[in-house]
Amino acid sequence: MSRREYPQRPIVGVGAIVIKDGRVLLVQRAAPPSQGLWAIPGGSLEAGETLQAGAEREILEETGIAIKAGDPVYAFDFLQYDDKNRLQYHFVIVDVEGEYLHGEVRAADDALAARWVSPAELPDLPVSVNTLKILRVRGFI
Repeated sequence: MSRREYPQRPIVGVGAIVIKDGRVLLVQRAAPPSQGLWAIPGGSLEAGETLQAGAEREILEETGIAIKAGDPVYAFDFLQYDDKNRLQYHFVIVDVEGEYLHGEVRAADDALAARWVSPAELPDLPVSVNTLKILRVRGFI
């Protein structure tokens, strides 16, 4: 069991919506929750870290892409219960705008894969529900 499972309090997560040349940067999650699904890259915020610093660190660690993180643009709760109806995961996730600076996409850290995805490619991928909501709100799809 990871330290993220069965938390005593919500864990703050941060991600970045990075769009370059009409494509959004997505990762395929390697670990639960949402294992195997494609999603906005991100991870847990560390103590003393701003949302922007956390997003910049997480995107670089997961994808090899350096970004300049901007303002928060979307926030949501992620709660998942186990088969005994116990709270297994509880994240409060804040996604920020991310401006691509440089780098070549590579999957690293806790990502199975990472790539730039066009709107036309989304229906062929198992994309997380929250990622689809974010992309609709942002006008990407």
